[in-house]
Amino acid sequence: MKKSLSILIVFLLLSAATGCTLLKVSLVDEMQPLNEQVLSGTGPDKILLLDISGFISAQESGSLLGGRKQAGTLARVREELDLARQDKDLKAVVLRINSPGGGVTASDMLYHEIRKFRQESGKKVLAHVMDMGTSGAYYAALAAERISAQPTSILGSIGVIMFRVDASGLLQKVGVQAHEISSGERKGMGSLFRPISSEERAIFQGMIDSLQTRFVNTLIAERKLSPEAAKKLADGRIYTSQEAQALGLIDGTGYVDDAITQAMKLAGIERASVITYSRPGDYRANLYSVSLINIDLGAMLQPGASFMYIWWP
Repeated sequence: MKKSLSILIVFLLLSAATGCTLLKVSLVDEMQPLNEQVLSGTGPDKILLLDISGFISAQESGSLLGGRKQAGTLARVREELDLARQDKDLKAVVLRINSPGGGVTASDMLYHEIRKFRQESGKKVLAHVMDMGTSGAYYAALAAERISAQPTSILGSIGVIMFRVDASGLLQKVGVQAHEISSGERKGMGSLFRPISSEERAIFQGMIDSLQTRFVNTLIAERKLSPEAAKKLADGRIYTSQEAQALGLIDGTGYVDDAITQAMKLAGIERASVITYSRPGDYRANLYSVSLINIDLGAMLQPGASFMYIWWP
């Protein structure tokens, strides 16, 4: 057995050295292409049910149960929209949202991709919030033609937050010192190894205010709100779906099948096959089957200043 294993190893090394590629060895399941799956309905016309769930990130992450890597929210949504763009029988997309939000840049890019898809394809896009659609998830939903929510959904939390850990006191207690050598006084801004100064806090606040202005301006443009009303709503608070509808943040409340019916109405069709895109092994039985929610704590707590469109109490 040992002799056979040694021969195999030598063979693989010789193949690599001579530039020959005879086989591919992988100890981790690779990500497979997406396949179309019919969830309900009949007919040649299609409605795509597309999930935006968990932490919104551009980074890929591992499954909560281990095993193969999962594409980040942005990459997966772009992949699904590209398939939808090529399908002439697909008439509308329903974004099924269950997310507290995520990174500022990832949320903004997600909004951009959805809006670009609407403009280029001419297909209808609706957003429907399940448990929650807050902060960056609501920002992404603004790209849809219509937003609805479950009667029990939580929405809003329109705002920006920066997470920062100050570990300087703990380090002193355990007798550890962190020495910073940098090219400038502000190079180490946000470091967890020292307290933040009032000047640095003011700099960070200015950046947060700028990102907040972008969020509010998007809210004004997409929901046709006055600047005064939008600024008042964007103080970070969360809203029930009934409150959100009364304030003009969403268009109505209902259930997933109601959102699909509305999508067919906007698309001008009377019946359709409701489909989803899934990878091999990710079987979904019906409208309420969702992919594994990606909770990427590593992305949320990465070193340095992390600007987030997120509700994370």
